Amino acid sequence: MSIAIVTGGASGIGRAIATALVTRGDTVMVTDINTEGAAHVAERLNSLGKGTATSAALDVTSPADVTALYQDVRADHGRLDLVFNNAGIAIGGLAEELTLDHWNRAIDINLKGVVHGVHAAYPIMLEQHGGHIVNTASLAGLVPMPIGIPYTATKHAVVGLSLGLRAEAAGRGVKVSVVCPSFVDTPLLHNVNPGLPETPMSGDASTDIAKAAPRFYTAEKLARDILRGIARNQALIVAPASGRLAWRGARLSPHGAVRIAQKAVDRIRG
Repeated sequence: MSIAIVTGGASGIGRAIATALVTRGDTVMVTDINTEGAAHVAERLNSLGKGTATSAALDVTSPADVTALYQDVRADHGRLDLVFNNAGIAIGGLAEELTLDHWNRAIDINLKGVVHGVHAAYPIMLEQHGGHIVNTASLAGLVPMPIGIPYTATKHAVVGLSLGLRAEAAGRGVKVSVVCPSFVDTPLLHNVNPGLPETPMSGDASTDIAKAAPRFYTAEKLARDILRGIARNQALIVAPASGRLAWRGARLSPHGAVRIAQKAVDRIRG
């Protein structure tokens, strides 16, 4: 049985990860800025009769709050085995349509939220000589992904952070993985630029995104991929297979990857 924390656990990928963990018998702290949503998920998971779940409100942009919660979980259970720094926000729009508010929000949540989670979890895991940090990035962190470059930039940063930390942590008993899914059918696709100046991509962007990527993966399938990747101690967990193909193609031909991205822009503008 593992002791785990999942941020952004009220919906989407976070909820699916928490469900998969409890289903196999783990103890999970479900956190989200959406307090009621996190509580509802924990209540439902406790009805499964396997592992257990509790919930807590957590704003990942507050380093003090993140550190306090991670320390509390360790104090309550004596250890902290798994941390999923998963909370994120979707930003959409062409570069000329975006404001600095879009950039700052993406950096605060998608990047600094992960930094705060790593900063809180890593010392705990070093002290106990074990643990696994899993950061959620995106296929957008491995290939050129236009029409939302603040999102793309932060996800590239999360990949770099995770791989660099993995190299540092490898000799000290701590494992680090980064998750890079392609388009997953989650509420993020239906809530682009929340609370930010509107662009043509704001709100429900799933129809526009489908023009470039007509097949969406499910969060439940991704959660299974993630747990399998953790068991194998994979550095990069890229899913589904079409995402792995796109990643390989971008590595073989960066110019070709940009040309494909350009065609996707043309289809969406079209």
